[in-house]
Amino acid sequence: MKVARIYMRVSTKQQDIRRQDAITDSARQAGYYIAGIYRDTESGVRYDRPELLRMIEDLQPGDVVIAEQMDRLSRGPLAEAEKLVQTLRAKGARLAVPGVVDLSELSDSTDGITKLLLQGMQELLLKITLQLAHEDWENRRERQRQGIRRAKSEGKYKGRQADKMLHNRIVALRSAGQTIAETARLADCSASQVKRVWAAHQAGSKP
Repeated sequence: MKVARIYMRVSTKQQDIRRQDAITDSARQAGYYIAGIYRDTESGVRYDRPELLRMIEDLQPGDVVIAEQMDRLSRGPLAEAEKLVQTLRAKGARLAVPGVVDLSELSDSTDGITKLLLQGMQELLLKITLQLAHEDWENRRERQRQGIRRAKSEGKYKGRQADKMLHNRIVALRSAGQTIAETARLADCSASQVKRVWAAHQAGSKP
């Protein structure tokens, strides 16, 4: 039986993660048993994403990690992205992501120079895919910075506005003794946002 774990990610709550649900249907149609579905609302350059960590903890040897694109799993620098892939492999898992060619079964059936060539080709293609995901993130960030600079020069930039109602709810829940994880669940936000707001509140600054 082929076992898959589905990973989905968007960077903000304003983005619709549900559009990635199609990969679950595709996996089932391909004959996979879906052992878990993991959804994060966090930046792809962060590796402390709650659902990513939960998926890694749940992984069993032979599991296949399926994602819509490599940038759903990682947008970080190549060295950090490769470390994530190594972590998944150390659990005995394989990747099924567009752009990542899995030649492991083919290479296992060969030996000598052919085996080394196949393994080398797979690692090269993986590096290229990881690097492209990071470069795309860098390009997006640069375009965002350019847009902010232009808006500032035209006097149109006001900066990101804080969600005061959400911040007040986070502070109220934490003040009532709720854990970070429970506060994130009840406030419908990320754990990292809870940490930022609570730290600002404790420091006496305005969230």
